[in-house]
Amino acid sequence: MVSHSVWIVGTSRSGKTARLVEQFCSWVQPEKHSESFYTKKQREKKGVRIPEFLYLKQTEPGVLVLAANDDNRRELGDIIVTSTLGKYPVRAKTPLGFFQDEVILFWPLLINSLSLKAQFPVRLRPETEQELATKLWRPQLDEEILRIAGVNESRLVRRILDLLQLAAYSGIRCEDIAQILARGLGDNTTTLEPEFLASLLLDWRNWCLERGLLSYGIITELYSQYLLSDRNYQQHLTKRYQAVLADDVDDYPSVARLLFELLLNQGAVGAFSYNPDGAVRLGLGADPSYLEGLAERCRIEILTEPPSESLGEELTKQMVELVTEPMVLLSLPKMVHSIQTTSRAQLLRQTAEVIANTIQSQQVQAEQVAIIAPGLDAIARYTLVEILIKQNIQVELLNDQRPLVSSPVIRALLTMLALVYPGLGRLVDRDAVAEMLVVLSRKQPPENSSLQTDAINRVSTDIDPVRAGLIADYCFVPHPDRPNLLPVSTFERWDRIGYAATTAYGEILQWLEQQRSQQELRLIPSPISLLDRAIQRFLWNGSNLPYEQLAALRELLETAQHYWEIDTRLRQIAPDETTPHTTIIEFIQLLRRGTITANPYPVRPIGGARRAVTLATIFQYRSSRRSHRWHFWLDAGSSLWAKGGAATLFGAPFFLRDRLGEPWTAEDEKLAQEQRLRRILTDLLSRVSERVYLCHSDLAVNGQEQLGPLLPLVNACVTHSVI
Repeated sequence: MVSHSVWIVGTSRSGKTARLVEQFCSWVQPEKHSESFYTKKQREKKGVRIPEFLYLKQTEPGVLVLAANDDNRRELGDIIVTSTLGKYPVRAKTPLGFFQDEVILFWPLLINSLSLKAQFPVRLRPETEQELATKLWRPQLDEEILRIAGVNESRLVRRILDLLQLAAYSGIRCEDIAQILARGLGDNTTTLEPEFLASLLLDWRNWCLERGLLSYGIITELYSQYLLSDRNYQQHLTKRYQAVLADDVDDYPSVARLLFELLLNQGAVGAFSYNPDGAVRLGLGADPSYLEGLAERCRIEILTEPPSESLGEELTKQMVELVTEPMVLLSLPKMVHSIQTTSRAQLLRQTAEVIANTIQSQQVQAEQVAIIAPGLDAIARYTLVEILIKQNIQVELLNDQRPLVSSPVIRALLTMLALVYPGLGRLVDRDAVAEMLVVLSRKQPPENSSLQTDAINRVSTDIDPVRAGLIADYCFVPHPDRPNLLPVSTFERWDRIGYAATTAYGEILQWLEQQRSQQELRLIPSPISLLDRAIQRFLWNGSNLPYEQLAALRELLETAQHYWEIDTRLRQIAPDETTPHTTIIEFIQLLRRGTITANPYPVRPIGGARRAVTLATIFQYRSSRRSHRWHFWLDAGSSLWAKGGAATLFGAPFFLRDRLGEPWTAEDEKLAQEQRLRRILTDLLSRVSERVYLCHSDLAVNGQEQLGPLLPLVNACVTHSVI
């Protein structure tokens, strides 16, 4: 029997997504694709079954569209809407986003089957999940446990929570985690007992379900173990979706295959794209080998055409051979250049200068250049951005993961919270007050200003750092319960402050006093309202904030809203466990630990693409599926290239479906690194069309010699060095 589902195999940029979209259009607009598809009567005559709902029904197409991550999901949804002129609304989701929606939608079903308390579920963010799990487990995580684990409390808690997530992604019940870990770890004495880890996770899962709290791991387990096997849910699912379209399934967890097989068994048609050189999320929950088993149920299409304007076909074989067999004497073609220095500081400076010179000489445009590194530390990020911005070249930090608290605006708002609410005086010091005065005294830019991003970032303030320091020295009164700011006249030589700074300080002081009095009268609903008032009064002012600051402020408000939503739920269950006072303290401390990063929704600016150089890690760049004319591979001698720029989660190999519970040996790790490096080289070379620069320094940032796996490539192109 000929399958009507399609399995599309191709390398990066080989046209897999375009083929998926074409398949979708053939489903919903079959008469417009007569070259590949027959008319309805002809199909029926030839026995080709296309679901009846797909004929000209524009209100409910019944097609589930999935993409590997949120950015790809939005892009795929946009392409489908454009291709069909918006006539066929689609439901585009990531696999985890779909699981979450389904669990919340069918929560009443789960309440009945699991005998849960009838309350609306609340999703836990990873940072809140970790904080609550730490509180729950702290009595059991004593010093001896931490000594055996060899990591601090924070990392151990995250590692244990990741085990629940990995098991859920693999379709394994929480109760079976101990058995799989026991088989995988064997007699390893450097790790904790599997039974102990599993008992912690069971306690955590039950604690969350009692309170209606859902982490990603719990959501996935509920979906795979309870919803997918429920007959009522299966009937609803197969009625809603008669077709499924999934892009880049090599980055999907094992559970996704269970969903696809259920739909296909019920007569749905499917179209799946698979990249053998992808698997970006292998080690982070993806199971490409298990998903590849779906191909047996589909008609296989192999896209053999190499990507147009790509160096992959010309360079991949040579580079892989050089890396896997370093003794081979090969020289790389002229499109591969090297930038080589002794120290890393020199490397960063020279790399930025080469990029600036080529852009200014119009050899390449800024948006056609990407800097890709196995890991981006603060020094590299700051150096490259500062040098390029001084040359009037913008830099786009792809999915930047800097903590929220690294933004002065966020730190200022947290200081403001501590000055308004009582009992937070120990969280405020003189330097924090001075910084708050500088940030909150920002001058409003002129209307209709067209300042560039860096100019807006450097907008002047009425209170400069020197005056802010003087005011903080003489007018700030520390106190554990009621820290206070005195009038500027308290400073004997307050005339030195100047009119503009004095006026601005007076306005800040007056506003703080108003908020304090309203807080005492309980006229401020929550700290979220206070944060919003401060943003409106001092930061927004109708001005155009730079996207980076706007993203940080939005993430702060989203985080605060989520945090107090969780706090409200906990106080409903156990009113005596938390108080408003301790909640604010814990919120400020959570942010100051750097746990939360600025990634609000949407994570991309609205409008056309920025004319900026892309700066990203290997993992971020590959996940984004972008391509550029020129690549600069930073720290080419780093050993991190073998890890793909992303750490593998503890225990991840034990939960792969084709080797459940099998021990992970040193030989397995060596083979996995070789395969990962081959995929990285193949993928990156498919995403560059003109030139690759291998940027290498003999010494790493810590002064150690760099002898990473790409060093043979650097040595093979030394004759083309630009130094």
